[in-house]
Amino acid sequence: MMRLLLAWLMLAALGMPAHAQPVPYAGQLAMIAVAELPSEAHDTLRAIKRGGPFAYSRDGVVFGNFERILPKQPRGYYHEYTVKTPGLRSRGARRIVSGTPGEYYYSADHYQSFKRIRE
Repeated sequence: MMRLLLAWLMLAALGMPAHAQPVPYAGQLAMIAVAELPSEAHDTLRAIKRGGPFAYSRDGVVFGNFERILPKQPRGYYHEYTVKTPGLRSRGARRIVSGTPGEYYYSADHYQSFKRIRE
């Protein structure tokens, strides 16, 4: 989110409208194979596909896509799930966001970037 704000401010300073700059979408996102994900992400994917149980009470809540990195969809389309981070007591920064069945995205940095998960 901070990166988007900084980019907008830089464009404004140059006199360029922010809407003139392309916003990344899923077609431009890097891909990551399931085998490349951390082992904890495998556990989260299995839980998503089973419908639970989930380790955290916030798992399954609607993901707002406020960063606008994922393809634009109606509110309620995306849901977020925690990927445990070893050694942390909190939820940490790692997440999987789901869309339609089989549509999954991984973020290791709390939504600053995403990779589309290739199964």
